[in-house]
Formats: sequence, structure tokens, C-alpha cells
Amino acid sequence: MNTFLLPDLGEGLTEAEIVRWLVKVGDVVAVDTPIAEVETAKSIVELPCPYAGVIEELHGEAGTTVPVGKPLITVGDPDGAAYRAEERAGSGNVLVGYGTSESAGAGRRRRPRVSGTNVAPAAEKVPERRVPLVISPLVRRLARDAEVDLRALTGSGPDGLIVRRDVELAIARRMQTEHAPTATPAAAQPALPQASVVQLAELRRTPMSGFRKAVIATLSRSRAEIPEATTWVDVDATALIDLRESLRSATDPGPGLLALMARFVVAGLLKYPELNGYVDTEREELVQYDGVNLGVAAQTDRGLMVPAVAGAHALTTRGLDAEIRRLTASARDGRLTQQELTCGTFTLNNYGSFGVDGSAAIINHPQVAILGVGRIIDRPWVVDGELAIRKLTQLSLVFDHRVCDGGTAAAFLRFVADAFENPASAFADL
Repeated sequence: MNTFLLPDLGEGLTEAEIVRWLVKVGDVVAVDTPIAEVETAKSIVELPCPYAGVIEELHGEAGTTVPVGKPLITVGDPDGAAYRAEERAGSGNVLVGYGTSESAGAGRRRRPRVSGTNVAPAAEKVPERRVPLVISPLVRRLARDAEVDLRALTGSGPDGLIVRRDVELAIARRMQTEHAPTATPAAAQPALPQASVVQLAELRRTPMSGFRKAVIATLSRSRAEIPEATTWVDVDATALIDLRESLRSATDPGPGLLALMARFVVAGLLKYPELNGYVDTEREELVQYDGVNLGVAAQTDRGLMVPAVAGAHALTTRGLDAEIRRLTASARDGRLTQQELTCGTFTLNNYGSFGVDGSAAIINHPQVAILGVGRIIDRPWVVDGELAIRKLTQLSLVFDHRVCDGGTAAAFLRFVADAFENPASAFADL
């Protein structure tokens, strides 16, 4: 009998939610048979079975959150089907962190109870653990930001591993202690207004998914660490719309409007690389990337995701268009890889698709800037001294003031705006 433990699916990921089972109890499976789809904070992953045999138990129903290292399925092996040879040899061809146990009884054993007046067994002397057992950088940072001493925690993860929920529980307990009400004699308590007695009933409570928890952590860290500033400009995008239409044909739809925008944004970042990097706080250095991985915000059923077009600076406009479409489709299907979700160096957000004109967006940490594009609508605009109806949009740039001053940010924004207004001229210089 073999028990398959939930593997480590990526750095900082401590749990996954079972989306759906692909097998049921009694099914016969071979090595690498897909058994379940699980959702992490980053994507939906299909897990293969590392054993051959008969499914004897599914540890959890769809919707259950399983910590890394905890049982996922138990596979009976009556015919002696062997565990995959690659894992025995330590091959890198399998997912990191597959846990194994030869039987369900191979876990921790409880010490037998001592009843009556029997003398309790002498306490075992546990060696002092000088270094706290924690491997997740996310957990370490959460503890450091909240000033939680990891050495004082007992981990609830496998073999005492300190996981995120242990730190969050410590924070919650401390807050309860700090904000505990002071007892006041009944006679001294002021009478409450009648209106305060009326309590609204809660409509519902919905557990946060791993993805939503990751979003909250990233956005909270961005707000806490980045001294951000916002600058914006109204842009006449009439010529950009005309260019987009001119690229259409009966047999070729041509690159989309977002791809044209992305091309100019990439060109702007190559000209102003201060906005295409990150802040190394530990070494007190401002880092600029040699190339652009352009993040493109995509709204999905799971929420807003920002996959990145890797090597965007080396792609043509048609190449950008193809990658943007592929990533958007993968985002909506929940098939993005961790690399696609984390490699971005700058974000382009077309929030105009929601029908709004502007937004002071939150920077996608550890990036240092995000450019938003509002809806494109007909508005009155002065052209060569004459009032005309033009296609107007608003560009808004939110940037980390540590990496540059307002002059650099404004120059980048003006570069992109000028390209929108005169795209043919801009293309001639690319």
C-alpha cells in the first residue's frame, strides 16, 4: 500500500485546493495516470500518480484544501507494482516534493496512555532547535514584517514545518491579547443607544482561495513597501485606431489593439529602463533588466491574473499579438505556469475593457511600475485650432518613486502617448 502526499508545487506554496478528482475508489491506475486537478495560489495543476495499483482512498473531497506533505490518495499494490524508478533514483523528471510512505501506519506513533497511579514515563529530552524549521520565503517575510519570533512557534506542517497558518495564528493571538477589552463594573458601563442593539445578519462567509490569499499578500506588500506616485495624460488615439483597422484584411485579422500598445510600451521601457527593474533592498541597489518580460493583466473567473510575455523586446508586433492571445486563453483556462505568472518586469493593464476611464492601480510587486489604459471613446478635441470629435483615452502610470523622479516617469509616459498619437512615425523609429 502506498500513500501519495501532496507534492511541493512551487516556491512559497504551502497548500492546494482539490478542484476535481479524475479517479475514484476502485479504479486501477498506472504510473503517471492523472488523478486530480488542484488549484494553487498560482495556477491549476494536474497531478500524475507516482504509483501503479488500485485506488483505495481519496483523502478529501473536491473543494478541500490540502497542505503540502499531507496525504492525497492511497493506492493499493496487491501485485507488487513498483514505485516509479526515476523517483527511487532521485530523477528530476518528477514533481519536487512527492512524499511516500509504505503503509498507512508508517506515520507518527502515539505514546500509550498511562492510567491510574502508574508513574508517568520520564519526559524525553528534546534537543533544543536553534534554527526554526521553515523553508518558505513567504512565511519568513510574513513573520519578519509582523515581528513574529519563528523560534517561539511550533510548526503544524510535516515534521514540525512552520507554515503560513502558524504565523497567521500567532499574529491573531497577539492582536486578541493587545485589544482585549478591560473589565468594567456593570454600573459604570454607559447605556448603549437603542440603534446599536440591532445587528445585521451576515449574508455569507466564503473561504479565501489560495489564489486570493496570494493576491492579498502581493498587494499588501506593494502598498507597505513602495512609495508610489501616479501621473496621467489624455491621449488622442484616433490614428492608432486607424492603424489597427488598416492592418485588417479578409484573410488576416492583423495584430490586435493591445499588441500595438504593447509594442510602444516595450519601446518606451528600452528607452527608460529605470521603470523596468526592481529595488534590491538588502543590497541597497536599483536593478534594471536587460530586456522586457511584459506582464499583461487578464481578468478570469479566478480573478485578475498577470501573465508575462517573456522576451517581449525581441518580438514583432505580430509575435506580441500571438503571445498575448495565448497567455490570455491559458489564464482563463487556469493553465498558466508559475514561470509565466512570476517572470514579469513591467505590467500593462487595459482596464478600459471594464468601461472605465482611469485608475490608480497597485504596482505588481516586485515590479516598480504599471501602465493603465482607459476606455477609448469619442470626445471633443481641438485639432489645429478646430474643434473635432476624436478617439480619446487616458494613460495612467503608477511608479515607484525610489527608482526615478517624476521627470523620468513623465518622459516615459509622454513617449508612449506620442506613439499612440503618431503610430506610423513611431514604427519608423523602431
